[in-house]
Amino acid sequence: MRTDTSPGVLPLREHLPAAWREVPVLDVVIPVHDEEKDLRPCVLRLHDHLARTFPYPFRVTVADNASTDRTPEIAAELAASVREVRHVRLDRKGRGRALRAVWSASDAPVLAYMDVDLSTDLNALLPLVAPLISGHSDLAIGSRLTRSSRVVRGPKREFISRTYNLILRGSLHARFSDAQCGFKAIRGDVARVLLPLVEDTGWFFDTEMLVLAERAGLRIHEVPVDWVDDPDSTVHLVRTATDDLKGVWRVGRALAVGALPLGRLARPFGDDPRDRELTGVPGGLARQLVGFCAVGALSTLCYLLLYSGFRTFTGSQAANALALLVSAVANTAANRRLTFGVRGRDRAMRHQAQGLVVLGIGLVLTSGSLAALGAASGDPAHATELAVLIAANLAATVLRFLLLRAWVFPDRAARTTPPTSSYGYETTPHAPDQPVPHAADPRNAR
Repeated sequence: MRTDTSPGVLPLREHLPAAWREVPVLDVVIPVHDEEKDLRPCVLRLHDHLARTFPYPFRVTVADNASTDRTPEIAAELAASVREVRHVRLDRKGRGRALRAVWSASDAPVLAYMDVDLSTDLNALLPLVAPLISGHSDLAIGSRLTRSSRVVRGPKREFISRTYNLILRGSLHARFSDAQCGFKAIRGDVARVLLPLVEDTGWFFDTEMLVLAERAGLRIHEVPVDWVDDPDSTVHLVRTATDDLKGVWRVGRALAVGALPLGRLARPFGDDPRDRELTGVPGGLARQLVGFCAVGALSTLCYLLLYSGFRTFTGSQAANALALLVSAVANTAANRRLTFGVRGRDRAMRHQAQGLVVLGIGLVLTSGSLAALGAASGDPAHATELAVLIAANLAATVLRFLLLRAWVFPDRAARTTPPTSSYGYETTPHAPDQPVPHAADPRNAR
């Protein structure tokens, strides 16, 4: 997997100004390969829909990836005759390659794409991009698999789609419902940081982008769609499914070994409402307790299994120390990510070192308990040892949570510098005694 350097952490989420006129707000990309039959009606229909319903300036980009028929000529004719249409020609195939090239070079703050067959009803386009324009979400996808979606397609495609998304949930723990729907959007500032981490250049591009975004904590908005299957689709199902499964294995392995710098996709402090200090609110204490208890239960089970295994060939004190050491490293990593929401590699080694100090305190409690048991009964039964260790671990667990919360993962310091806009305008709200500048109707910007 790639570990390219990226432009840096993401800016604060913010609503695009209503009077935006610098560049088109929305750039809709239509990736095509040998689509001379569908291209013209698709572009004209999409343009007409946007001109009638979309309240911001827009652009439609035809991304022709190595077509060998009349597709490039038709795309050039459309670009010459319709002002909001442009044509980009690539000399190599691959939907992911086409989207990466166009999105990376686009100056629009919101980027989208849809398949040339327009299987998705266009009435879902504005709901798709609205959360990105408002700053509420980072990515948006159309979903054919939600209960309110209305879909017309054959049983084979339905089975393949649902099976694939079940595989994603089971193997990569994906929570989005439909990775393959050709109807997605992303904020431009997010794309500039996320796309260098996406390796695939074909049909798996969408899935990889969504999985990395979700793992990095970005917000993905889902829109139920009305979708009618294209019977003339040129997608090779077997080859695409094979490539997708290879991609699932590659991404899963990269995530497992920590080969992706997902910390670069973090928002700055202050973007998340959980960053705020509110009087009378315990700062996520209840959620942290639930996460800590879940992690603690699993790590305690792991510890007991390790202790029982080590006890077969060594003494109780050595077995206790080894079991604590192994389980503590996993416990600190799990609490770092799941309980306290710390992502990326930043200060990971420091956190593990502090976790080992906490381990030392737990070791003193459990080893002392074993020593006291040995002094009291001489040769205690294995079940008695486990019972004493469970009681000692309960006491150590309470202390561990307090130390993790107050020392290892304390609340982050508040941002001291005012937030700056990624689009070049001030984010400080107007003073109450100053009038808000009148925003011209953005529909006149075209």
